[in-house]
Amino acid sequence: MRSRSSAIALALLAVSPVASLLAVTYGFVDTDGTYSNTGAFIVRSPTTGNISPICSGTLIAPDVFLTASHCTAFFEHELAALGYTAHVSFDSPIGFGDQTSPATHLIEVQQVVTNPAYTQAQNDSGDIAVLLLNSQDTAGIAPATLAPAALLDEIVKADGFDDASVTNVGYGVQNRVVGGGRPFFQDMNPIPRMYSFSSFNALNKGYIRYSQNPATGDGGTCFGDSGGPQFFTYQGTTYIVSITITGDTVCRATSVAYRLDTKSARSFLAPYVTLP
Repeated sequence: MRSRSSAIALALLAVSPVASLLAVTYGFVDTDGTYSNTGAFIVRSPTTGNISPICSGTLIAPDVFLTASHCTAFFEHELAALGYTAHVSFDSPIGFGDQTSPATHLIEVQQVVTNPAYTQAQNDSGDIAVLLLNSQDTAGIAPATLAPAALLDEIVKADGFDDASVTNVGYGVQNRVVGGGRPFFQDMNPIPRMYSFSSFNALNKGYIRYSQNPATGDGGTCFGDSGGPQFFTYQGTTYIVSITITGDTVCRATSVAYRLDTKSARSFLAPYVTLP
């Protein structure tokens, strides 16, 4: 998984964010707010008041924030019992840990909804979740457009990915730094919303895989980007087609995303949004 959850479990979110999701690698800071409907899933300490972004996600309706179930399950099973509260922020950058700022606009999560079908199944893990918000708190943010049913099958059949890339967006860690000692992942604090471009690799029942190899000109995702979107423009419309869920441990080869155009994904989302 690509969240920052393991670090939170170890440090109880005193400073570090969780470590099982990915962040954007070999990408760019969203300085002009192009992807302003992508935000961070944030938890807040009951003792220090400090915040930590554990995953990323996207507003898909005024009151619905899409993310990954491994993020929400970690919150519900590990953090909620300790008194941590769930929030969303669309700010960029966001200070966390000892750089927590009262200026950060935190939106309180009204309900955490983990997919009841979430498993570790290899063909379709059901790794999709939503955070329900008060729509008044997201005024002015345009929700992303969900992919219609079987859109990715259609794109692949039409060779639509041949000369085009998806855009990854998230608040995860950045490039893996090697040379001069033990390799480490850059994790800026305050952390900005970033984006990168990945080319198509493979499509199967529940997942789509993207290349994130910088040697071939691709960027990708890394820890903290879990739940964050992949956008793709097809026939003049930009859709959110998948969300980051996992990838290789060094964030340099292949990222794995959960498809949003499948029957299972759409069945989960149907009670919360109007599907295309």
